[in-house]
Amino acid sequence: MTETQTRTPTPPHPSRALSQTQERKLLDYLEDRFLDLTRNFRKRSEESTTLPTLSSYLKASHTLLSLILQIPPIDPSTSLRIAVLLRLSGEVMDSIPGYKPDTESLPELLDWLNDLDNGWLAVLRAQVWDTEKRDGVDLILDSDVRELRSSPPTQTERTRLRSLLIGGTAKMEEWLVGLDTTSQDADYESVLESLGLQQGFDDLFSGTLAEMGSLGAAVNVPEGMEGTC
Repeated sequence: MTETQTRTPTPPHPSRALSQTQERKLLDYLEDRFLDLTRNFRKRSEESTTLPTLSSYLKASHTLLSLILQIPPIDPSTSLRIAVLLRLSGEVMDSIPGYKPDTESLPELLDWLNDLDNGWLAVLRAQVWDTEKRDGVDLILDSDVRELRSSPPTQTERTRLRSLLIGGTAKMEEWLVGLDTTSQDADYESVLESLGLQQGFDDLFSGTLAEMGSLGAAVNVPEGMEGTC
């Protein structure tokens, strides 16, 4: 693997679709990172892994999440953002239960899942991802840009996303049952309550799931959205 291949790509301009060259380089980079994430997750109990804990896994996968969300919400890049975000969502939701739950990493986990929820909301609304606010913001176009289009997820993609989120939430509940408690009479819900996290876990992905119920057909960038990005 060369230095060029491992260097993090420069975030793309939010109001332009990726060029073919940019898309190819980004896909090569993401594929390397996905393979590295999967390989080290599988070796999580070995000394050679870089991801021995849930916290380390969340940090590594969050870098991918942030980069994916910065893909411009403009066709033909829209479909790429959806496809790789679906892949990351599925991989992370399957991997989290592979680690032992502990109270120290739960706040970080909830923050990660909230970012994923906000990220999907940005994708569904064809918004640009603000890395500082960790939220979607409306796309503002230059005055000379015309007839840009941002296609929403297909019905197949929406069905897969809904299944990932609902199934992942169910796995999370089963996983949290294994949380160590100081009292035999306590359960994981009381532990979450004591940490101030109960409501957050109860509301996992509520934003995305609610938004999916109101999605229409194709989304066209409104004429007159002028300014600078």
